[in-house]
Amino acid sequence: MKILVVYTHPNHESLNYEFLQKVMKGSSENSRIKELQVLDLYEDNFDPLLVFNRKKRRRDMHCDPNFEKYRQQIIWADKIVFIYPIWWGRPPAMLMGYIDQLFASDFAYKDKGGLLPEGLLKGKSVVCISTMKGPTNYPLFFLNNSHKILMKKAVFNFVGIKTVKFFEFGNMESPKGKHDKKLNKIYQYFKKIDR
Repeated sequence: MKILVVYTHPNHESLNYEFLQKVMKGSSENSRIKELQVLDLYEDNFDPLLVFNRKKRRRDMHCDPNFEKYRQQIIWADKIVFIYPIWWGRPPAMLMGYIDQLFASDFAYKDKGGLLPEGLLKGKSVVCISTMKGPTNYPLFFLNNSHKILMKKAVFNFVGIKTVKFFEFGNMESPKGKHDKKLNKIYQYFKKIDR
């Protein structure tokens, strides 16, 4: 199994960064994981700004040379792991800019003239590891599960990725947030995952 980790947090002293370390540690101890790549969007200076004009047309995004490296990472990966905070009930703009530009027509999906497109990323799976200041069940009860619906149905299912696992960790700014237990949960998951 080949894993691409897309890490989206501007601070390497954050809890999100600790989750990244646990993903890498657990993966390194799992014989079924053959390779792992980490894409740190902030360190990579990824430009999330979506631009369309006469020179840069939306229909050409699938072959934009600026994104070839990122497209190759997605093609290469069997599993894509996203690590990010939930800000204002959704992932950071940096991550959404990555999705806007990489999950383009004729790369991630193909319009077939019907109600739904053909997803071109079939066979891949996704793990979303997210943190938030509020309680773990806040997105479910107060936001009608909008985070999971956005990521699973509006993004991943649309491009053909049907297997999506979520780890939503709340109370992460509280000293009573059980950080060690949550970090160990991620470590154990990646240490044992088999597909």
